[in-house]
Amino acid sequence: MMLNYQYMAGRGKGVHAFSMKVLLTVSIWLIAGLFNTSLAASVAASVELQDGTALAQRAYDRADGKDVTTRSVMMLTEKGHSPRQRDLFIYAMDHGEGERWSLTRFTKPADISGTGLLTKDYPGNKSDQKLYLPALDKVRRIVSSRKGGRFVGSDLFYEDLRDREVDMDHHHLAGKGKVGGQMCEILVSTPVDRDNSVYSKRISWIHPKTLVPLRVDYYEKEREQPIKRMKVRKLKKIQGYWTVLDSIMYDLKTGHKTRMITKAIKYDQGLTGVLFSDQALADDSREKRFRP
Repeated sequence: MMLNYQYMAGRGKGVHAFSMKVLLTVSIWLIAGLFNTSLAASVAASVELQDGTALAQRAYDRADGKDVTTRSVMMLTEKGHSPRQRDLFIYAMDHGEGERWSLTRFTKPADISGTGLLTKDYPGNKSDQKLYLPALDKVRRIVSSRKGGRFVGSDLFYEDLRDREVDMDHHHLAGKGKVGGQMCEILVSTPVDRDNSVYSKRISWIHPKTLVPLRVDYYEKEREQPIKRMKVRKLKKIQGYWTVLDSIMYDLKTGHKTRMITKAIKYDQGLTGVLFSDQALADDSREKRFRP
């Protein structure tokens, strides 16, 4: 809407006063419109953030048992080379409010047999990781500066093996998208504190029925394209829990990939804290009775 203010002002005081009222009214309308547009955008953004946080919390709280033990195979594939296979067991349990403990133990091949990683996640940003190397017969702590280091040469960073609480990130929804024909909610998560993650953001395609992320893209600081991508290949309900049985982590820069295949799994065996000690990390005899 355009007004010829100069023409109307030249016709006398009454018209001038009238024109000023019209301009004032139009200005109020315009300001109100801008305010309402801005308010609507703010409300939409707020709802989006709330919905994003709610979805992240639901996915985080997804039922996965009090404890779980898996027998798995890790396949490492690199262009121009034959795949390398590693056999391993993974034990995990909830240990009190906000605590999650896990132990990863390799059994094959010989050059990595006995190697173990113990991870203890505590409420907040506190996490403790220790690596046992049989060749040195030593337990070494993984310092936080190494959370971007590759775990035993795989495409899994040490950070990927840690728990990450919902409030450590900002979350918002970015629409919907399909993964393997399944419609998912797309969730964007960015660290509240940029220094506590090697990733600048993660974009997850979360399946609304199972609350399992069927795909996750990982971004590094200053990069517009993801550096890694995780995709789920097989998902099944076991003992009442949705379980990922086959997944691949891709290094999008090198083409290297790490495939994790679960061969056997048991939930709720009653694992004890004894399995998650420095002594047990260096001695696998205590864990063998729990292996599926």
